[in-house]
Amino acid sequence: MARRRPPTVHGLAVVDKPAGITSHDAVGVLRRRLGERRVGHAGTLDPDATGVLLVGVGSATRLLQFLTAQPKRYVGEVVLGSTTSTLDAAGEVTGRFDMLGVTVDMARAAARGLTGAIRQVPPMVSAIRVGGRRLHELAREGIEVEREARPVTVHRFDVESTDDPMVLRIDVECSSGTYIRSLAADLGAALGGGAHLRGLRRTAIGEFTIDEAVPLEEVNALLPVVAAMRSRPLVTVDADVASLVANGRQLGRALGFEGDGPWGIVDGAGELLAVYGPTSTADLVTPVVVLNATSSAWTGRSGRGRSESSE
Repeated sequence: MARRRPPTVHGLAVVDKPAGITSHDAVGVLRRRLGERRVGHAGTLDPDATGVLLVGVGSATRLLQFLTAQPKRYVGEVVLGSTTSTLDAAGEVTGRFDMLGVTVDMARAAARGLTGAIRQVPPMVSAIRVGGRRLHELAREGIEVEREARPVTVHRFDVESTDDPMVLRIDVECSSGTYIRSLAADLGAALGGGAHLRGLRRTAIGEFTIDEAVPLEEVNALLPVVAAMRSRPLVTVDADVASLVANGRQLGRALGFEGDGPWGIVDGAGELLAVYGPTSTADLVTPVVVLNATSSAWTGRSGRGRSESSE
């Protein structure tokens, strides 16, 4: 069997995913454009949702684990007075309620009750596996199963009125794993009726915001691999320590490892060599990911895409 060639393109794309395609579809577009098989994303967006999707290419795919858990920010609209089978506008209406008396102040009070550390039941249209099958696969077959509530954190849940008294605009900052469609449904229930979500847009993953996101068809450059560690502390090492890093050796915290980690290890040129994490020994850190390929970013011929030489 022929051995698969190692990737030659490495970097991170901050994509503004359009509506109508899956996150996997977006990955496929970049995989074909770059001619690379090793491409992945951090944090699935529903097909109807738009906004920030982080896509790793080549060695950057090994760092997606540090991006997936980053907090997220979303904006969208909550439509009062009707529930749907999918908790959003794509589903069939399953209930109608008279909620004309709901005010924005009432909605804000209800949102406060859904802020902080809460437990949330994943919707049937989610990708979570139960009994070896994804929930959305079961939902398509008309099967509904019991789902265990999961702990999530809603850091901020802002509610504003719109020109339509039955539609509220929301702005949510939350932990990874929070379902905004479930928040919309829970808000409707807390107001004594029902509601569903529409127009969901993710505006940030950690420090990556919609302001730097590029439409999928206009991605003509990648950020360097080190950008994946943007919100993490970086420790610069000399050539001698770099050789230890390349061999997966543990390092002493005295080299500049402060806090709880993980830490990115970079050389004098700002090239990411590895990611290290804590150990049970207080004065040592250990490799989590060691990169053995160049992390220089791919740069296209033209367009809005951009590359960065350092962070």
